[in-house]
Amino acid sequence: MASGSVEIPLRDTDEVIELELSQLPEGEEVLSILKQEQAPLNVWVTLALEYHKQGCTEDFSKILEASRSDANIQYPDFEKDQMRALDTLAAYYVQQANKENNKDKRRELFTQATLLYTTADKINMYDQNHLLGRAYFCLLEGDKMEQADTQFNFVLNQNGTSIPSLLGRACIAHNKKDYRGALAYYKKAMRTNHSCPASVRLGMGYCFIKLGKPDKARMAFERALNLDGQCVGALVGLAILELNSKSQDAIKNGVQLLSKAYTIDASNPMVLNHLANHFFYKKDYQKVQHLALHAFHNTENEAMRAESCYQLARAFHVQEDYDQAFQYYYQSTQFASQNFVLPHFGLGQMYIHRGDKDNASQCFEKVLKSQPDNYETMKILGSLYAGSSDEDKLDKAKTHLKKITEHFPDDVEAWIELAQILEGSDIQGSLSAYGAATQILKEKVHADVPPEILNNVASLHVRLGNLKEAKKCYEAALERAHSDASHDETYYSAISVTMTYNLARLHEGLSEQDKAEKLYKNILREHPNYIDCYLRLGVMARDRGNIYDASDWFKEALQINQDHPDAWSLIGNLHLAKQEYGPGQKKFDRILQQPATKDDAYSMIALGNVWLQTLYQPIRDKDKEKRHQDRALLYYKAVLRNDPRNIWAANGIGCILAHKKCVNEARDVFAQVREATADFSDVWLNIGHIYVEQRQYQAAVQMYENCLKKFYKYHNTEVMVYLARAYYKLGKLKECKTILLKARHVSPYDSLLLYNLSLVMQKLSESILKDEKCNLKAVLRAVGDLEMAQKKCSDLLSQAQYHVGRARKLDDEEQQIKKRYNEQQEVLRKKQLEEETAKQRQKEEVEKKMREARELFKEKTKNLLQFDQAFEERSKKGGGKRGRKKDEDGFICDGSSSDNAPRKKNVTTKVSHFHLDDENDTRPKKQVKKKRRPKNQDDISDDDITDTGENKRRKPKPNRKWKEDKGGDDGLSTKQRAKIKSKAFLMLMLMRNCRLMIIARKTLPVRVVLRKQRNLARDAE
Repeated sequence: MASGSVEIPLRDTDEVIELELSQLPEGEEVLSILKQEQAPLNVWVTLALEYHKQGCTEDFSKILEASRSDANIQYPDFEKDQMRALDTLAAYYVQQANKENNKDKRRELFTQATLLYTTADKINMYDQNHLLGRAYFCLLEGDKMEQADTQFNFVLNQNGTSIPSLLGRACIAHNKKDYRGALAYYKKAMRTNHSCPASVRLGMGYCFIKLGKPDKARMAFERALNLDGQCVGALVGLAILELNSKSQDAIKNGVQLLSKAYTIDASNPMVLNHLANHFFYKKDYQKVQHLALHAFHNTENEAMRAESCYQLARAFHVQEDYDQAFQYYYQSTQFASQNFVLPHFGLGQMYIHRGDKDNASQCFEKVLKSQPDNYETMKILGSLYAGSSDEDKLDKAKTHLKKITEHFPDDVEAWIELAQILEGSDIQGSLSAYGAATQILKEKVHADVPPEILNNVASLHVRLGNLKEAKKCYEAALERAHSDASHDETYYSAISVTMTYNLARLHEGLSEQDKAEKLYKNILREHPNYIDCYLRLGVMARDRGNIYDASDWFKEALQINQDHPDAWSLIGNLHLAKQEYGPGQKKFDRILQQPATKDDAYSMIALGNVWLQTLYQPIRDKDKEKRHQDRALLYYKAVLRNDPRNIWAANGIGCILAHKKCVNEARDVFAQVREATADFSDVWLNIGHIYVEQRQYQAAVQMYENCLKKFYKYHNTEVMVYLARAYYKLGKLKECKTILLKARHVSPYDSLLLYNLSLVMQKLSESILKDEKCNLKAVLRAVGDLEMAQKKCSDLLSQAQYHVGRARKLDDEEQQIKKRYNEQQEVLRKKQLEEETAKQRQKEEVEKKMREARELFKEKTKNLLQFDQAFEERSKKGGGKRGRKKDEDGFICDGSSSDNAPRKKNVTTKVSHFHLDDENDTRPKKQVKKKRRPKNQDDISDDDITDTGENKRRKPKPNRKWKEDKGGDDGLSTKQRAKIKSKAFLMLMLMRNCRLMIIARKTLPVRVVLRKQRNLARDAE
């Protein structure tokens, strides 16, 4: 057989069919020959491989598939050919599956390959070629990398120079990020066979890139390109190296290389993504979207898809189509590997745009986890956490910003943000950060310090007590704002007002009240609605003792904003200071009634303090005392419900527990408050009081002394009295006397101090005089103290007359006020009584006139009622079944009509829908439903006037006296009386016609008269 041909032996003969490899016939023809002649399996495999070399992959697969059932295997060592056929066909299916984008078809191809490899395992599991094919199959499946590594190792143990095994191990090492190990396997494969394909050099180039050796990587890519001019991977690698050099010529070369790769393979997703990236920087966003979308649809690789979605997202991002950008960023994060964090960065920006800071922080945290020293990410996270109220997030913000300032000390923005975060916790650290920012601005940026920074620095100095330094900064800030006003007059004028206000507050702190007042009033001239200035002027007046002026200033603020909580709070405090608890309570209640301030903590604590204050007054009613305790407790609990860390509310609850004799619980509460903050004097005093109640006098003394040292630069008489009391309880009368003498130096005219001092001196003298071992000096001092105590008591007695007179004067004034109030009440009561008497008299006169008119009307209508009765009797004698019809105006004249008779439509119904008091007013009114009138009601209401004629009217009852008096009072016979009835009937008909004419002109009076007739008829009965 010639080397360029294949011989197919004919069945049952010695002849063969020779096929030239360069001129192979159609695959179907060869397949029919092979089946007909039952050719050996090795011939099938050889022909199939030849068809594959010539690109006839379909004929290749058909021949190998048919060989599984139709090939002749009746020859020695046919198992090798059988393994070869199965492994070759399986490898073909694996290769096709790797190129397939459809998941279903890909899964189907993998299933066919798995079946073939399983069949081959039954023949010879340890065949090297079979193991290599299986290992590559596991490698392509992705999740069986360890199994593939085991099989490659098995082959290498049998044959250390197996190039497929070396390349497989290199691929696995690269995927495990062991780039040095991968490079070693590639080099070994190269040393084994110097004529390795271009893909080996390509793999070496990737390893050099990862190891930070771009020059060697370039050499590897160029060598691969020399070996295979169509190597797309090498072209892309060289293009990336050129683009990363960032020179204009290099970028041009890189784009040309990408264009060449695109010409070779226009569906390669790697080429498409890099071209999309290039056109993004060229700002050709339409091409970016086209290329990235094309790349996305041409790959199943998740990393490639993540890159495509990212390119699409940032193209939409830069075009401000944030919804599409958000969608593609999010989709990219779903495909991206753990190290590809750019989509998370973009997604975080989209969350910031949407105002979702929590999700944005999570995205940037993922970026920072992958890139711990990324400057932009740390700065963004620092800014996000800086605006949070969570302490943990604030600590993270400090950490990030401090790290930025350490690595990038010239970042002014980072220093300023760090300073703003530290303002609440570390004032000195904040000042240092502002100082660093100021220095950078002056020395490196060569710019003036903004007035905002100077204002903030001044505020920090105020908090530290450096008032003179703060004054300099405020003045410098105002000067800078005035000089910069030419750039933006509106903005700088606005901040100048704020800085002027701050300067005025500083003057208050320096006790320069006149300067502060002048600045406040200057602000009010230009900005009369600046409420804080009114409030500060009121506070200054209050501090000077001008309570009424202070109230006027606060009311000026309320004229601008009637619901301003601070103004109402200050007015409420004025009332509380004067012990006017009722008006003060109303002011704070008003604040809580407003929806915007319904949870105002200050107001609720103030109200709780009001109820707590009542507990210090003697209350004999225990239920009332308990109610006051519960009300105070209710307000304090409401504050803690909204703010669990409010120390003032917790302190109030401790006070309530102490009043309820729950001393241990109160001590625990006060201890927790002091742990939360040590800068709260009230809790120190309360703990001291608790120690006194528990008879731990030494601990109480220590607590009071510490409170005096920590919080009071001068002697506070109130705290000194507490301390003296503790000494007195402890039995240390000398120390108690010393403290009281110091307190008297501070407040020499305090009668309480004088009394306490006299009592202590008396007790001390008594103890000394009872001691028989005391020396003369001590006894004389004790006698002197007794005389001094007696003198002080006499002074108190002399002062008592003054106090009695003052109290009597106040009592007289109070009695006079009560007397005037009672007189005014009596005058008002008499006036009201006279008015009621006059109204009653007028009512009686009206009723009297109505009764007289009624009697007169009864007299006039008496005969008319007799006519009606006569007519009714006649109708009954006639026995007519037809009822009397209504008149045209809807009224029944004689009361004899039957309820079952048909009724005509009321002519006056439409008239009754109009207001009849005014003939010219034709506006429609609502029809009033008629109600049955009570029998004992004589007067006529307005509802009767507006009733319609459609309603059923009650028939007047016949007069019983007429039935009883058969002869009648007139002495006429029945026949004569019957004739009179006929005349009466004619008269009634005439009257009815006249009445209809009256109704046509004015209906109301007639209807009222008729109803009066009926009412009178009922009364007559």
